[in-house]
Amino acid sequence: MSYPEVDAEKWDVAKDRLYISAVDDARRRSCQTVIHALLEGFAKSIAPILPHMAEDIWQNLPYKTDEDNSSVFEGGLSEKLMSYPEVDAEKWDLVRNVRTDVNQVLESARKDKLVGASLDAAAYIYTSDDKIKAVLSELDGDESLITPSVKTNGVDELRTAFMISQVHIVDSEDAITEACDSEYTGTGELSGCMIGVKKAEGTKCGRCWFYDKEVGNHGSKYGPDLCQRCGEAIFSWEESSGNEFSAPVVEEAAPVA
Repeated sequence: MSYPEVDAEKWDVAKDRLYISAVDDARRRSCQTVIHALLEGFAKSIAPILPHMAEDIWQNLPYKTDEDNSSVFEGGLSEKLMSYPEVDAEKWDLVRNVRTDVNQVLESARKDKLVGASLDAAAYIYTSDDKIKAVLSELDGDESLITPSVKTNGVDELRTAFMISQVHIVDSEDAITEACDSEYTGTGELSGCMIGVKKAEGTKCGRCWFYDKEVGNHGSKYGPDLCQRCGEAIFSWEESSGNEFSAPVVEEAAPVA
């Protein structure tokens, strides 16, 4: 996989964390930490060969660096930048392969207008490979969009890695054929997983656009169309900012004459 492809996937996932999560949510802060490290590390790394660009980046950082260096050429590479553990490349290559295979099946559903955006869909995945199943099960999140998460760390989950509303890891191929129409099932070329796609269940959250069966069941203070996660994010914003959220007024469509 080329760097631009990985980069596009990374920002696709990052946008959800940055825009949707509460201000101090671990999902958001961990993403900001990674972007912070990437930006400083990139500027320092290109400085010897692209000095003017590196210095422009450094002078326009929207914050003061830990060492408060006045130039990208001062201080060298921070020890903190060199202290992060190596990523489990094999694990995340596998996840990206499954994501690619899910997207291929999803494309058929999109062409037939079963779904529009990827968040309109639910994916069913079966594999007989114990290693693949273990990785997918580790990242299989809670049934509903809740915070704090119970089954995972709340950061690394299949639904956000795939940008799809619901992911079901099932125990047999029959479970997929029973849940999904045959034209929206297939075997992934990269992962070997059997994959099925169908319309996501539940209601679309008006803030994050994920579908969830519990949307609207957590009180209507912030509006009737929010999942629990988004309700908590708005509450956190009110607490930290001192402002009060005003739910937008949804105008009813005028009847067609």
